[in-house]
Amino acid sequence: MDSLEALITPQSNESLGDYVQRQRRRLGLTQREVALKAEIHPQSYGKVERGQTTQLNQRTKQGLAYALQVPEEYLEALSRGIAVELEGQQALRFCPQCWTAGSAPDPLWLVLRAQYCFACGTKLQSRCLGCQQPITSLKHRFCPYCGKPYKT
Repeated sequence: MDSLEALITPQSNESLGDYVQRQRRRLGLTQREVALKAEIHPQSYGKVERGQTTQLNQRTKQGLAYALQVPEEYLEALSRGIAVELEGQQALRFCPQCWTAGSAPDPLWLVLRAQYCFACGTKLQSRCLGCQQPITSLKHRFCPYCGKPYKT
């Protein structure tokens, strides 16, 4: 996991309020600045940070994700009280039909909720089909553990 991803990933047992406060401080913003960027009332944002509001509506989630520069899925998971699945985020996902070996993955494949390729509908792959090890780099066409090609 790169350093930025480590900074924005929710920590275990971190509340929604603690998380948004940590992200605000990471960006060096005041509560008012975050509220303005998120297009929510400053008092509403203060309630989120203090833990008085734990359920976020869609508009607020989108605004906070934008203002804090974090995936909306993190805020969703925290507001529901469920852990963010770290293993799925560490592993790259790609479409075995559309991916060209050596090229970067399409940004749409990296959306946390994406399960299928937006272009062709093929199920995205995050593990080697031969040994089930997580795919950590798409620089090469073959799994470094078992040698099986990633692309089918």
